[in-house]
Amino acid sequence: MSAPLDGITVVDLATLFAGPLAAAFLGDFGADVIKVEHPAKPDPSRGHGPSRDGVGLWWKVLGRNKRTVTLNLSDPEGAELLRRLLADADVLVENFRPGTLERWGLGPAELHAVNPRLVITRISGFGQVGPYARRPGFGTLAEAMSGFAAATGETDGPPTLPPFGLADSVSALAAAYAVMLALRARDVTGTGQVVDLAIIEPIMAMLGPQITWYDQLGYVQPRLGNRSNNNAPRNTYRCADGRWVAVSTSAQSIAERVLRLVGRAELIAEPWFATGSGRAAHADELDAAVSAWVAQRDRDEVVAAFEQAQAAVAPVYDVRDILADPQYAALGTVRTVPDEELGEVRMQNVPFRLGATPGEIRHAGRRHGQDTDAVFGALGLDADELAALRERGVL
Repeated sequence: MSAPLDGITVVDLATLFAGPLAAAFLGDFGADVIKVEHPAKPDPSRGHGPSRDGVGLWWKVLGRNKRTVTLNLSDPEGAELLRRLLADADVLVENFRPGTLERWGLGPAELHAVNPRLVITRISGFGQVGPYARRPGFGTLAEAMSGFAAATGETDGPPTLPPFGLADSVSALAAAYAVMLALRARDVTGTGQVVDLAIIEPIMAMLGPQITWYDQLGYVQPRLGNRSNNNAPRNTYRCADGRWVAVSTSAQSIAERVLRLVGRAELIAEPWFATGSGRAAHADELDAAVSAWVAQRDRDEVVAAFEQAQAAVAPVYDVRDILADPQYAALGTVRTVPDEELGEVRMQNVPFRLGATPGEIRHAGRRHGQDTDAVFGALGLDADELAALRERGVL
């Protein structure tokens, strides 16, 4: 059975990390993704983080399901080759600083003159308009400006940034969603459009009603560590074997089950226990009750007891636990992917399952420029022309 995006061609000009990940999500479901990199300056993710035998491992994930070509877009010949490549493409993903493509003669007006059906997806730190538009922007800045960092961390500690590309990853999902909406609109109108995605926005959309709270109540979300103002007990707790569990009591019935389990059923009769906010106001007392019980038992015993009581608990995992967990195994969350350089490499699978047309990781990220001859040869360039373009630094 064909994949949902069979027949869709995506040209990926983006780097680090939202744009390339968005293109990878589209490739997971059958799109032909052509990754364009500078001939002398490969995508920085190839050298980002740990490597094995000189092979960057982050790129293997980010570059999955993509054909790789090299092209110098700032060279007029390179720009013209991109126009030819986009003439029959469906989607362009780029994250240059606003104004860069226009300077090369590759702005939306020029590209839509070549291909009116093209969906041009522009991902930048701050969007295409406004006083910050031309600033360099990264996910870290979005995590800071969105309100995420201000609300993350211990009450008496500093604002806290995540140790991974959270804002970029959220933006990648949002960008892939936006592309699908634009393709659907094209089915109706026959024409493409520009998607303008600022990385500072999608993560803000995930942070709940903070703006509405402030607008209506003047309330500013404080840092609470692992706690919540909406319910308690809600925290991480250290077990006797040094491992940790997380407990959530968003539902009143769950909170009652937890307190009965840990031997503090008398607290359920307290008037404040009847609401999540009331329990949150007594978080110290509730945390002490749960913590004391958990600290006397190994993690597996804690998890088993919570499950028997139908109370919500989860072990705090690192990657070793994830790879050994039977639930992730049942879901197929981790996929072993064939790779020409590493033989096989394990990585996260497609993040959801479609019953009739599932996505698939067909291969990991390929070598720099591995498919250049095949892609541009299909545009009519012969071996001599390709060699001449390489000699001039265009390919």
